[in-house]
Amino acid sequence: MGGRGRSRTQRRHFSQSRENVWKRPKSDPADANPGADDGNDAGKAADKGSWQPFATQNLVFDEYYKGQGIVSQEEWDAFMECLRKPLPAAFRINSSSQFWMDIRSQLENDFAKSLQAEFIEGDEVEAIRPLAWYPENLAWHSNFSRMQLRKNQALERFHEFLKLENEIGNITRQEAVSMVPPLFLDVQPDHFVLDMCAAPGSKTFQLLEIIHRSTKPGSLPKGMVIANDLDVQRCNLLIHQTKRMCTANLVVTNHEAQQFPGCRLSKSQFDTSEMGNQLGPCLNQLLFDRVLCDVPCSGDGTLRKAPDIWRKWNTGMGNGIHGLQIQIAMRGISLLKVGGRMVYSTCSMNPIEDEAVVAEILRKCGGCVELLDVSSELPQLIRRPGLRKWKVRDRGTWLASYKDCPLSRRGAVNPSMFPSGSSVEPVDHSVELEEEQQNSHTTSSEDLPVQLDKPVTSANDLEEEVSGFPLERCMRIVPHDQNGGAFFIAVLHKVGPLPVGTVEKNNSHQAKSSFHIDGQPDEAQDKLFKDMKTSEDFSANGNSEKVAEAALEACGDAPQEGPLETDSGNACENDNSNGVEAPSEQNDGKAGGKRKLQMQGKWRGVDPVVFLQDEDVINSIKNFYGIVDSFPLSNHLVTRNSETTRVKRIYYVSESVKELLELNFKVGQQLKITSIGLKMFERQTSREGTSAPCLFRISSEGLPLILPYVTKQILEASVADFKHLLQYKSIKFTDLVDAEFSEKAAKLMPGCCVIVLRKDNIGSSNPNLVHESPIAIGCWRGKASLSVMVTALDCQELLERLLLRMEPAKESPVQESKPSIDANEVNNSDCDMAEDVEEIRLNAEG
Repeated sequence: MGGRGRSRTQRRHFSQSRENVWKRPKSDPADANPGADDGNDAGKAADKGSWQPFATQNLVFDEYYKGQGIVSQEEWDAFMECLRKPLPAAFRINSSSQFWMDIRSQLENDFAKSLQAEFIEGDEVEAIRPLAWYPENLAWHSNFSRMQLRKNQALERFHEFLKLENEIGNITRQEAVSMVPPLFLDVQPDHFVLDMCAAPGSKTFQLLEIIHRSTKPGSLPKGMVIANDLDVQRCNLLIHQTKRMCTANLVVTNHEAQQFPGCRLSKSQFDTSEMGNQLGPCLNQLLFDRVLCDVPCSGDGTLRKAPDIWRKWNTGMGNGIHGLQIQIAMRGISLLKVGGRMVYSTCSMNPIEDEAVVAEILRKCGGCVELLDVSSELPQLIRRPGLRKWKVRDRGTWLASYKDCPLSRRGAVNPSMFPSGSSVEPVDHSVELEEEQQNSHTTSSEDLPVQLDKPVTSANDLEEEVSGFPLERCMRIVPHDQNGGAFFIAVLHKVGPLPVGTVEKNNSHQAKSSFHIDGQPDEAQDKLFKDMKTSEDFSANGNSEKVAEAALEACGDAPQEGPLETDSGNACENDNSNGVEAPSEQNDGKAGGKRKLQMQGKWRGVDPVVFLQDEDVINSIKNFYGIVDSFPLSNHLVTRNSETTRVKRIYYVSESVKELLELNFKVGQQLKITSIGLKMFERQTSREGTSAPCLFRISSEGLPLILPYVTKQILEASVADFKHLLQYKSIKFTDLVDAEFSEKAAKLMPGCCVIVLRKDNIGSSNPNLVHESPIAIGCWRGKASLSVMVTALDCQELLERLLLRMEPAKESPVQESKPSIDANEVNNSDCDMAEDVEEIRLNAEG
């Protein structure tokens, strides 16, 4: 209910953000002339807007990239031919999944062979194959496009497999080149990682896999991932995507990336803090070991999966978003620890968005950041070195240097776009022209000096600048090298704090950025952040915001149309009833201007994050399930409802996320948190649930983490009974195959219980597939039956895994007949799914 009527500007923006390419235009030539000859039915149908294939050619695109030399002239035809073909499907196995080895074996031994027999079209040797450069055969490439997978009957079984495993979270369908940037981050389980522009969440999921990979069941890594995105609705998509990971080490935030809060405690706050020196150096402010800076871009690297970009593409898209990309990247550098690593990446081939941004980062940082040579990493990945020379094209004009830029266009073209990054002072050429006219009274108008606004038509006629930075250490992935998409990646290493007293002189349309430090890196970073916020790099040109929005729109990353709104409809002013003042990074850029921080509950459309302090609720959960003391509950449970008596869901957070929350509270809750932690407990709302000794049941997402610490309400089941529960969802005690199990189940207390598959009953034709961690499901112990409390998809997945793992066993007479089901006890069977769907619906509305 709370979501309706809010964020009107956002909803209006998203309704207009992308043109519906399938919708018939309102002005139709055929309708304008009703008296026209209608004898040609085919022509008439075409005139009336019948579907036509996407155009796959853009002359401006061809001229631009031929001039930039992205690929050689000899391979241009192969490059363009590949761009016009549909993008093959690719997916990645979740390495932290309980069944990852089973899935990999199924792909290697089943689908790779069966699909090869069905594969007819194309020149590829293999129907599906692992990506050679991705570790441990965890990423796979299919030679079928998404359309082929949906339409081809021979591929139906493979398509159903992909859909099921993707929904469960065992695999992630992701473009192959999109998997590359996280691999170059070199993430470790104890790292704090920031994904600055995270939606839709595939790379975030990948980062979470990496930090969880080496952890054992029931344990959590020391690190965490903060996934941020500008737009609330895209945050909901990000939450839905990462929810399948079932992690307590994730925080999803909703901020402009270039203004991501630093959450820095002042010296007085830090000295008087209850946390005091117990805080690590990264938690007196928010600093990260790794930053993924996958910025919004023009998106021409995605032409194979988004062919509508062909007709939209123009050079202004990259030029217009260049300044924003620099701001986001510089904010990422400022949030990076000394010794940390940042990956800057785009899905664009444009050097203005790629090498030019990296060169400007190196130029601004004055030696505190170095560009790493990672050519020895992932050696089987085919990549091309970055460019050290390129040109700028503006309104049909090729510009080799900023001095060639007409005065009238210097608001749109910045020195940072050029390889040297140097600027010249503007010269009034009208004075020169007047002097020439005075000295040559007899000169005709045709003989006047050539003005700077005259376009240069050929890129080859220009004397190109060459960058002094080792930009060949960057990498560009082009489509025809590995039959994929295009991507640009640069790996940056922060080798020292921001320079002392360094002032960079920019042109008249750029603010001077000063970087200084007084022995405290946090102050220097706040200064940098303030400079970037007041910079005019991106806003000097009156049309730059529109151009950037069009570029973001092409990527599906369009910015919000306006600020979030309050109840009164005015722009949010970050009011705080406690009157906590923001640090310098929260200033609005005006002299002496300070804004009051906004409390978490006041963030429009976002519920508060509250530590659960109700000891009665915590003790009832702990005692009912017999949770051992080694599993910390106090100060690790949070809710999204400030009224603790109405709490419906309880989330569990890791130690690192807990410390982050404590820091966020102390700085006035600067972080706008849209999702946090792992859903661990849910209030049981059914008729029987209200009469149970414990009102909260263990959620399916939280069960794997808490399972090793549960000592009560837990039973082991035989294979036969476990399969029956998955198949029929609810079984009476009298119909259970194992009499001992039936007796124990009847003695359980009413309410939630955990059923674990008995290991000694598993016979496997392939012992390597039997995973160490137990297979368990949550159930409800009713008056006379057990009912499963997991989704139908989870039941289907577990059944298929059991069939693959176990040898065929002779069916007993009891197994041949379907057990009777108590209809009155089934009301809990799919409550997880129903509540998940409702939660997604409410998030979408809010």
